[in-house]
Amino acid sequence: MNNIQKLAYKLRLPYIKNNYIESIHESMDKQFSYEQFLEYVLTKETEARGVNSVNRRIKAAKFPYLKYLIDLKYDSFPLEVANHIRELQSLNFISQGKNVIFVGNPGVGKTHTSIGLGIKACMEGKNVLYITVPNLITELKESMTLNQLTNYKKKFVGYDLVILDELGYISFDKQGSELLFNLLSMRNETKSIIITTNLAFNRWQEIFNDPTLTAAMVDRLTHKAHVITIKGDSYRLKETKEWLNR
Repeated sequence: MNNIQKLAYKLRLPYIKNNYIESIHESMDKQFSYEQFLEYVLTKETEARGVNSVNRRIKAAKFPYLKYLIDLKYDSFPLEVANHIRELQSLNFISQGKNVIFVGNPGVGKTHTSIGLGIKACMEGKNVLYITVPNLITELKESMTLNQLTNYKKKFVGYDLVILDELGYISFDKQGSELLFNLLSMRNETKSIIITTNLAFNRWQEIFNDPTLTAAMVDRLTHKAHVITIKGDSYRLKETKEWLNR
């Protein structure tokens, strides 16, 4: 039996290596033919590789935590918003290179929905990156200092989907604003971006401190984009109040 483990290891078949004894017993119980047994173990190996591949993509995306679309409380959204989010679950916006912009107060479900869409994209074989906008600005400046800006941009453009969270909480200096504009322009109309922001577009100048750059940024990001405004109070505040009442 050790030879089976060694051969499976050399052939990079981890499921067979770790589960061949159970597979043999199950196949004997079900009286599989040799052909059925071979198909069975190869199917199990393929399924295991699929799961491992999804887990690697989710880990590489750097989500701060895992939130799934199935856990969304759709009844807490206005009907139009809930239906729009359901439409986005097809992920057609990614293949079409369209952006999604969630606008609303903190705690209304923007980040949860964005991460849920990102995880679904990972499960469907897409390469995803999650990063807050302030951290992105920091990484851009650091890569420029280290003369690695070109490589950073190439990697950034390569993702099928980029989720930029928390746009609007911190304003940027001129250099940061220009770096961000240049970076996002490279994905314009070819690769998708999901943005969450607490500020309406007419207040984005507060972030970038440049009316011309702000207008250009809004124009490029919103062109053919799904813009979803979520109104209401923070669901976290609601849950806290409910917990205190109990």
